[in-house]
Amino acid sequence: MYAFTYETPASVADAARLAAAGGKPMAGGQSLLPSMRLRLANPGQVIDLNNIPELAGIRRDGNALVIGAMARHMDVAASSEVKAAIPALAELASHIGDRQVRARGTLGGSVANNDPAACYPSAVLGLSATVITNRREIAADKFFVGMFTTALEEGELITAIRFPIPKRAAYLKFKQAASRFSLVGVFVAQTDSGVRVAITGAASCVFRHAGLEAALNQSFTPQSAAAVKIDASDLNADIHASAAYRANLISVQTQRAVAQMLG
Repeated sequence: MYAFTYETPASVADAARLAAAGGKPMAGGQSLLPSMRLRLANPGQVIDLNNIPELAGIRRDGNALVIGAMARHMDVAASSEVKAAIPALAELASHIGDRQVRARGTLGGSVANNDPAACYPSAVLGLSATVITNRREIAADKFFVGMFTTALEEGELITAIRFPIPKRAAYLKFKQAASRFSLVGVFVAQTDSGVRVAITGAASCVFRHAGLEAALNQSFTPQSAAAVKIDASDLNADIHASAAYRANLISVQTQRAVAQMLG
């Protein structure tokens, strides 16, 4: 691990000032610290966000849930507000990593990191959530740019995420056994503006599947999803699964998610 200085700001304003000067924000540290230990990252200055009260909390705001960036996975999974309003989100959070990861990892950290196989980005995109930062609000469809890349600018910090409450939703995750990341994860949501299907783990970045959305908007049944051909040409292929296998998983997981939503 390279040498670095360690800052513990007590406000978003102080954290943003340090980040604008080149410091690296740290939420749960589940991605940053391993990278530093392996000398894959050399931030020079680490900005610990854990002592900023305004970044925590989960609350209902009209027809939406607003979840603070520093909400732990275990907090989202256990929240009565989340379970009542968006049970699929609580279920998603309850299966991230292992118990230790869920006790430290955060919603904001996961979304800002945008790992190609992370679970939360599919919920943000599938629910058409809004990412709230210290500078602006960013729609989910414009937030995820590419592998480990988002629309966040230098010095910009996620403070909360606003999730519209859907009519119903489900998340189906096929885990990579060792890492517990998504080999393929599918988040399906019926919203006021129609069905949204967000896929994680299958490509270099979370994405919506237009074909599945169109089919399910026309007929919300597992059979409708099964009839959609999933193009494997842009999907990941690695030692864990071929692109064709991931394409099949997208179809199967979507069908199962729809069946679960129909009860």
